[in-house]
Amino acid sequence: MTRLTIRNLLLAGVGVTALTAASAAFAADLPRRSLPPPRMPAYVPFFSWTGFYAGMNAGYGFGTSNWTDNLTGLSTGDFDINGALVGGTLGYNVQFGSAVFGLEADIDWSDMKGSTTTNCPGGCETKNTWLGTVRGRIGYAFDRFMPYVTGGGAFGQLQTDNPGIGGTTETKFGWTLGGGLEYAFLSNWSAKIEYLYVDLGTMQCPNAACIITADVTFKANVVRGGLNYKF
Repeated sequence: MTRLTIRNLLLAGVGVTALTAASAAFAADLPRRSLPPPRMPAYVPFFSWTGFYAGMNAGYGFGTSNWTDNLTGLSTGDFDINGALVGGTLGYNVQFGSAVFGLEADIDWSDMKGSTTTNCPGGCETKNTWLGTVRGRIGYAFDRFMPYVTGGGAFGQLQTDNPGIGGTTETKFGWTLGGGLEYAFLSNWSAKIEYLYVDLGTMQCPNAACIITADVTFKANVVRGGLNYKF
């Protein structure tokens, strides 16, 4: 190989090296393309049950009453009572995670009543004219669905009547226990269905009103639906 050829090869190598270095330097001077910022995870709001609410309810009650003579122990036995209810509701819920704790009160007009002639001359009638409850509620929220258990105090007016003889009226206090399912179908509106067992204890019908001095019991099952608005 001649000197001229070797010299030309060396010059070509130097040129390629210089060109490569220049290209690298030029590329380093170019502004780098920044990567797009990471996308934030989509926020999906969940329904909150916390807050005050008011509404209305309506349903049906059925159960039993019993008259027992204090002197002889003679009893009518349990006889059926039943009738419709309708009224209003107030309450407050507070939610911790999926757990929902609340306090609810309601008062209903009631037409639950029943009568018997067993061991009761002329007939014995028991009637509930209004019924109220004050209850705690514990629920578990599946977003907008909330099953719950509930229990507390119950109170209402009982009337006893012996046609042609007389009767008496008394406000009684007892207890209630039950459960239900509530669904929030809009941001402020929810609907519920619930069951309550109500025991108003025993009232006394004196002999001046009922021929006999009788202890009268009232126990009812209440099934009702409700519509609530959360403020």
